Amino acid sequence: MTRSRPGPRPEGVPADLRIALVHDWLTGMRGGERVLEIVCELFPQASLYTLLYIPGSVSPAIARLSPRSSFVQHLPLARRFYRHYLPLFPIAVEQFNLDAYDLVISLSHCVAKSAVTLPHTRHLCYCFTPMRYAWDQFDAYFGTARLGMASHALRPVLQALARWDAATSGRPDRYLAISQHVAQRIGRYYNRVASIVHPPVDTAFYTPLASSPEPYFLIVSALVPYKRIDMAIAAARRSALTLKIVGDGPERAALEASAPPNVEFLGRKTDEEVRDLYRHATAVLLPGVEDFGIVPLEAQACGRPVVALAAGGALETVIDGETGVLVPEDTEAAWVDALDRVQRLQVDPARLQSHVDTFARPRFEAAFVRAVTDLLSAPAGTIRW
Repeated sequence: MTRSRPGPRPEGVPADLRIALVHDWLTGMRGGERVLEIVCELFPQASLYTLLYIPGSVSPAIARLSPRSSFVQHLPLARRFYRHYLPLFPIAVEQFNLDAYDLVISLSHCVAKSAVTLPHTRHLCYCFTPMRYAWDQFDAYFGTARLGMASHALRPVLQALARWDAATSGRPDRYLAISQHVAQRIGRYYNRVASIVHPPVDTAFYTPLASSPEPYFLIVSALVPYKRIDMAIAAARRSALTLKIVGDGPERAALEASAPPNVEFLGRKTDEEVRDLYRHATAVLLPGVEDFGIVPLEAQACGRPVVALAAGGALETVIDGETGVLVPEDTEAAWVDALDRVQRLQVDPARLQSHVDTFARPRFEAAFVRAVTDLLSAPAGTIRW
């Protein structure tokens, strides 16, 4: 499905400004790619650079820019196992030649923020997060529970990557963070200040229906360790409630093997199918700590409450007792209690709508363009925050 709408360059951005966008990799349409799609529509004449691009995996608005990839694209089995080449990513991003551009916008959760630019080039980084696996989530991705003895060999590699990440944190002139949670991480790991520009929810597509919810709970997520799908499954087992899980990932086989009969794995679904599932769910669950998390906003836009761990981006997207329930601690008992509580919650559709509207696309576009124009107009010597 296509929801793109390319338009003229935003007011305040010179028509002859040469712009490059840098994104880590393009292998599907997840939250980061949805944001990139909008940025591509804001700047349809920009050039787009990425470590690896799988044609057909992204929206027409992104593909229209003919993404330019790095040497990672040509490594053996890279399309399937590109994450195995993580130690080479710093070299790959530093080899992009961005000398011809006046403005570079990096959208980064890994190495894109470390693209090299000339002194006169302004560089704005929209940071989804400092790379989790190199900093505070090594064990979730590469711990001994997952990789056995190989974990010990990887630890110094990721420590070196973290040192490089910190050493190159001065390359962007300014940072935008997707949430307060990420801004704090940028301050902690990069010693940089970041302004907050929340990612947008598509309120034109995700809309409610005037219907009663069906007796099931829903998760829409990649099936990876830090998402804590296992905790939601454990709570569903104790509560004997129906839980439907949309998504795929390396943890799926293990999760399915341990799941009780009241948990159903649906795999990948289209946007329309996900919207329909949102609209009819009793509530949508977010069991992991998210840097921001667009799923709670999509669910609320469809008129359904959210149950989320009271941490990370959920503190900015879910209002406890109004648009959902925040789980105070990451325990099975707390989740069971929250599932019971949300079923008794009286949700006001107007309150849901007014809350979601604060994250709508026009607000994102206005804030993002304002950050670009502010950077472009800043006098030399005052551009770095």
